[in-house]
Amino acid sequence: MEHSVVVRTIVPIFLLMGFGYLAKRTGLMRVGDERVLNTYVYYFALPAFFIVDLSKIEFHANNLRFAIAGIIPIITIVAVYLVLALLLKIRKDMLSLLIVSTVFGSLAFFGIPFMIFAFPNPETELLSVLSAASISVVSVAVSLVVLEFSLMKDPTPRAAVMHLLRKLPRNPLLISIMAGVILSVSRVSIPFPLFRSLHMLGSTTSTVALFLLGSFLGGRTYRNVWLACGLSLLRIVVLPLITLAAAVLFGIGGLERAILVLMNSMPVAVSLIVLSDRYDFHRETIASLVLISSVGAAIHLNLWLWFVNR
Repeated sequence: MEHSVVVRTIVPIFLLMGFGYLAKRTGLMRVGDERVLNTYVYYFALPAFFIVDLSKIEFHANNLRFAIAGIIPIITIVAVYLVLALLLKIRKDMLSLLIVSTVFGSLAFFGIPFMIFAFPNPETELLSVLSAASISVVSVAVSLVVLEFSLMKDPTPRAAVMHLLRKLPRNPLLISIMAGVILSVSRVSIPFPLFRSLHMLGSTTSTVALFLLGSFLGGRTYRNVWLACGLSLLRIVVLPLITLAAAVLFGIGGLERAILVLMNSMPVAVSLIVLSDRYDFHRETIASLVLISSVGAAIHLNLWLWFVNR
C-alpha cells in the first residue's frame, strides 16, 4: 500500500480526534459539553447531510443491488447470533451486547470521511452516503430494538411491538434517510435557500463528528478491555468477511465492493456511548469497545483497504 494513502486517510482523522481529546483532557471542554456537540451532529448536521446527498442519488437497479449487498451482512450476523443464542442458551444481556457491538458502526462519523480521503473522486461521496444510509436504516433500527428490549422485563409481543413503533419513527437519522429517498424518487428539488442551508449544515458533519469522537474518549473509565477486544473482532473482521462474500455473490466489484467492505469494518459508533449511558447498558465495556475499535482503525482499515484494492 502506498504511504500516501495511509497518510491521507488516517492522519486527518486522528488529528481531528486528537484535538477533541486534548480539549477534554485540558479542561477546555467540561463534563457534559460533548453532549451539546452530539445533539448538533445527531439532530441537525447528519440529518441535513443525508437529506442533501440522498436527494441527489438516482435509484436504479445497480444502486438497489449495492444497498442490499450492504444490508445482507447485518441481517445475516444477527440471524447467526439468534440461532447460537437458542442452541447455546446465551443470556439475553450478552446476546444484546453481541448484536449491538457488531452492527452499530460509525458509518457517517468515521466511514464517510475515511472513504472521501481514501478514494478522492466525485462518485465516492454519493456511494458512501448510499451505503451509510442503507446500512444505518437496518443497524440503527436493530440496535434500538435490542436496547429497548434490554430494558423490558418479559414484555408481551404486542406491548413490545407497540412500544418500538412509537420509538423508531422519531429517530432523526431514520427520518432524514426516508426524506432523502422520497425526494430522490419523486424527483422533487429542494428550494435553493433551503438546500444551501442544509448543505452548509451537512458539510460540518465529518469535522465535528471526529472532534466529538476524540472528546468522548477523554475522561472515560475503561474496563473489561479483553472482552471489548474480542467484541471488536466481530465488527472489524467477521462482518467485513461476510460483506465481502455478499459483494461477490451480488457480482459487485471495484470501488463499490471496496466501499461496502470498508463501511462494514468501521469502528463501533461513538453514539453507542451515549446510548449505553441512556439505557444503562454495559457502560465501561462499550467505552472500551469504542476506544479499541477507533484507535485500532489506523491499522485494520488500511489492511482492509490494501486487501480490497489488490
